[in-house]
Amino acid sequence: HMNSDVVDPMLEIEDLVHCYGPVRALSHVSVSAARGEFLTILGSSGSGKTTMLRVISGLEMPTSVKRLRIGGQDVARLPAAKRNCTTVFQSYALFPHMNVVENVAYGLKIRKVNAADALKEARRALAMVQLEGKADRRIGQLSGGERQRVALARAVVTQPAVLLLDEPLEALDERLRQDMQIELMELQRSLGMTFVYITHSQEEALTMSDRVVLMRFGQIVQSGSP
Repeated sequence: HMNSDVVDPMLEIEDLVHCYGPVRALSHVSVSAARGEFLTILGSSGSGKTTMLRVISGLEMPTSVKRLRIGGQDVARLPAAKRNCTTVFQSYALFPHMNVVENVAYGLKIRKVNAADALKEARRALAMVQLEGKADRRIGQLSGGERQRVALARAVVTQPAVLLLDEPLEALDERLRQDMQIELMELQRSLGMTFVYITHSQEEALTMSDRVVLMRFGQIVQSGSP
């Protein structure tokens, strides 16, 4: 089941196998995402979607893979920190001892961008998620939805080739989740960035994506537009 003939791919995965002991979590999976595509990997718990995310990001080294490229670069053996992709987790993982703009600037600082430039870029990223007015707040002063937007700003500020999103709306209440779906789509379109979105929610997949990849038992069973 190959759909790796995407034009101008930002993410290319060919013949990926991943085992945990005797359990095969991913069985000969091939998938690619085009530049600027909103690709959703949809599946229930145990389908392999989270393992796929971990392999793409470098948190897991695959048992075997024929090709794994991000932005044209072979990353199959590269550690997570050396890959041009960033993950937004459902836990947000923000630093409570830093204010909002410092949280967003953090990824630039560790990439050796000077402090003034890092803060300027961070403020621009906060403006994209409509939070420039809260740049100096502590993380503890923000609502759940605001924290999620700070996590997004922090992820996009480094301009990764691929943004991985791991069920990022999971912790939000229903109304806020629907608002955030629209915000995420608008952010993705305005950035023109490749999003690979992991979810078990059919509604999220059908609402937001350019293309949906449906996984079951470690394999892709269907792939196409919503």
